Amino acid sequence: MNVVVTGRHMEMTDALRAYIEGGLGKIESHFDKVMDADVVLEVQKHRHIAEVNLHANGVRIHGKEASSDMYASVDAVMEKLERQVRKYKDRINQHKPRGAKETKDYLHQIISVEPEEKASETIEAFSHRVVHHEKLQMKPLSVEEAVLQIELLDEPFLVFSNAETSQVNVLYRRDDTTYGLIEPQF
Repeated sequence: MNVVVTGRHMEMTDALRAYIEGGLGKIESHFDKVMDADVVLEVQKHRHIAEVNLHANGVRIHGKEASSDMYASVDAVMEKLERQVRKYKDRINQHKPRGAKETKDYLHQIISVEPEEKASETIEAFSHRVVHHEKLQMKPLSVEEAVLQIELLDEPFLVFSNAETSQVNVLYRRDDTTYGLIEPQF
C-alpha cells in the first residue's frame, strides 16, 4: 500500500501518520490489488479537515470530513470510506450483466439531456482560471460500470472512456436521482 500523507497548516506527527495507516489497513483488506491512498489533513481556524482519495482495483473512492479534533475527523472519514467500500463490494457481488437489448433501453433512458439555459440569455464575462488540476488514468468502462463508479464518488460528474464506443464520455448526476450521459458526435 502506498500512502501519501500531506498536512496543511499543521505539523505532521508520527503518531497521527501511524493512526491513519492503521485505519487504511482495515480498508485495504477489501481489495486484491495494491492500493494507493492520498491523505490531506488541513487545519482552518477551529476546523480539522481530513480528506482521503483511494485508488484500488481501478476504482477511485473519495471521502472528506471535518470536526473540531483531527483524530475525530480521521475516524469519520475512515467510517465513510468503509461504508462506500462495502456498498461497492455489495454492488459488484449482485451485478448481473445486461443483454444487448436491455443496454440500449437503459442508454435511451439516461441520455435525455435537457438544456438548462437558453442561448438567447446574456452571458456575463468572468475571468476564468484553473484552480485545480488532476490527472486520472482512464480505464475503459461500460456505462453501467460508470454508474457504479459515480455512486461511490462525491463528484457531480465522471469522465470515462466508453468500452463499447472507445470514446470519451461524461456521466453526470441529475436533480431527480437519475443520470445523464454526454457522448461526443463527430
